[in-house]
Amino acid sequence: MEKRQIGRSDLYVSKMGLGCMSLGKDESHARAIIDEAIELGINYFDTADLYDFGLNEEFVGRAIQNRRQDLIIATKAGNRWEEGKDGWTWDPSKFHIQNAVKDSLQRLGTDYIDLYQLHGGTIEDNINETIEAFEELKKEGLIREYGISSIRPNVIKQYLEKSSIASIMMQYSLVDRRPEEWFPLIEEHGVSVIARGPLAKGILSDRELEQAGSSIKEKGYMSYSFAELAELRAELKKAAPRHSYTEAALQYCLASPAVAAVIPGASKLSQLQENAAAVNAEPLTNEEAGLLRKISKADQYEQHRE
Repeated sequence: MEKRQIGRSDLYVSKMGLGCMSLGKDESHARAIIDEAIELGINYFDTADLYDFGLNEEFVGRAIQNRRQDLIIATKAGNRWEEGKDGWTWDPSKFHIQNAVKDSLQRLGTDYIDLYQLHGGTIEDNINETIEAFEELKKEGLIREYGISSIRPNVIKQYLEKSSIASIMMQYSLVDRRPEEWFPLIEEHGVSVIARGPLAKGILSDRELEQAGSSIKEKGYMSYSFAELAELRAELKKAAPRHSYTEAALQYCLASPAVAAVIPGASKLSQLQENAAAVNAEPLTNEEAGLLRKISKADQYEQHRE
């Protein structure tokens, strides 16, 4: 599978990574998916300390032993769990991040993390302190690069201006094109986008739309009603007749120079195999990509702009 550079870093990742959040709590099943991903040429695995209270990191860590040096492991921090308190609390402090990384390293069974990401962020955070935490971890060799996972324009702009982030993970798909407004600025700073949710909860996959969950049927997805989603899928077939829905969706994201990789999740081997085949399919032509932009909405973020 083709590898792409993340930002200006020395991290080269398969153009499709595996979003590990959907691996589940059965370790043998999770291991089978990770093994198959590696067999398919995927070298990029994205997890987080938040996923199943660290169990996900443990599964990934045990699955990659003896082949760690060939893989790019990304994880995230910024959410803190305290016994006796209800739920996770947001904590982007230097103290928390520099302690959280030690726990993640232990669970992953490694002495370094390739890409360490802030799992969120608000404009009210002490961003300078958060950046300082990541920069010190980088100097110590505990992480190779760092990035943020955020869709908030005001947060993204601050990190682009003040930090040496390599990547920004953003929800991005043909039915959520809001990040495109910021791609020129992100590219200008030599930073890459990692596209999560490229299949939009399966709406853009080869699965029949009628199999969508009740919430999507009732409320639609993003600014699309359910009826509009059905219309879009019909138009998508006309705009990119050479491609399956999954191929068109993943290739649309990968067509942007700002995007280093897509990271769809996979809870089944068949999903993983279908997604890998789709990213290895023929890329969209400029005409096809233009038609897909024409038939879809170019929404913009309304909040968190300044």
